[in-house]
Amino acid sequence: MKICTIVGARPQFVKSAPVSRALQQIGAINEVMIHTGQHFDTNMSDIFFEELKIPSPSYNLGIDSLSHGAMTGRMLEALETTIRDERPDCVLVYGDTNSTIAAALAAAKLHIRVAHVEAGLRSFNRRMPEEINRILTDHCSDYLFTPTDAASRNLANEGIDSEKVLQVGDVMLDATIFFGDAGERHANILAEQGLSSGEYVLATIHRQDNTDDPNRLQAIFDGLSIVGRQMPVFLPLHPRTRSRLEGQGVSLGSGIMTTDPLGYLDMLALERQAAAIVTDSGGMQKEAYFQRVPCVTLRNETEWTELVETGWNRICPPMTGEAIAQAVFGAIGTQGEDVVLYGDGRASYRIAEELVSKFSA
Repeated sequence: MKICTIVGARPQFVKSAPVSRALQQIGAINEVMIHTGQHFDTNMSDIFFEELKIPSPSYNLGIDSLSHGAMTGRMLEALETTIRDERPDCVLVYGDTNSTIAAALAAAKLHIRVAHVEAGLRSFNRRMPEEINRILTDHCSDYLFTPTDAASRNLANEGIDSEKVLQVGDVMLDATIFFGDAGERHANILAEQGLSSGEYVLATIHRQDNTDDPNRLQAIFDGLSIVGRQMPVFLPLHPRTRSRLEGQGVSLGSGIMTTDPLGYLDMLALERQAAAIVTDSGGMQKEAYFQRVPCVTLRNETEWTELVETGWNRICPPMTGEAIAQAVFGAIGTQGEDVVLYGDGRASYRIAEELVSKFSA
């Protein structure tokens, strides 16, 4: 059996690592890794393949830094050729990026089966490009691997055949458990950055709704600056965010410490020791919960509603700096409910076993 795994962005590298490992251990599958190039520089791409021991891509399509339409169109064209040449039994996609939808469409139009990991998530905000990507990917997929009860219900509500859906848990939990010890060994990142355990806030900002709206971007950094007056805010800067800050002349407060994007293991160590996490990333909302660290999400909504319902995450639309700072200070020192939300850390093995059973029947 041959599977083409198609990735392009750093969250997908993390998600694919445990699944690729499970596929290798089963041994009945030839996995061909295809990198669209959506995230392309060393800190956003190469370091993840090295740290997480992901199979080196057989193809790197080098498609990046374009508008949504142009990027998706070029990916669709290139992936159609690559998939046709490889002739896999199945195309495996992750999450909700332009790489995800381009791969799913290319495979479906070639009548090759599509497996979607992290299926069924919904923010119910169709202004988000990720929402459009995940809906379309789910509806052209043959196998939908969901992480939660809510995700499975969303697919049922949209009329997707239940026989296509398997609730497996969250592969990001698999990654956190497997790489946790390595993350501990990266704890020297705190000393390198002059941080003390439990005495800083870790922040990441990259989502287009925030970076491309001058008012929201200014509010976010006003809020982080207020927090920074009392506790250091450590912010690995996404290239898009850095560009928008420079272009809009947004100044950083003295308490905000920035750096280039970091690898997964350094981020695990920083998450584990933070007093709170402030983010607009979907993945970091879950990683905060895995590390039992309170989280503030700077968005109007989240796909991971169970984290809000159980008190691990709080939503703060980034309208004013004062509201953001109040949410962060209110989160520090809190704990959510003692609940198991994302499975037992074996989602990747369930996915691998299911794919083998489907294609060996």
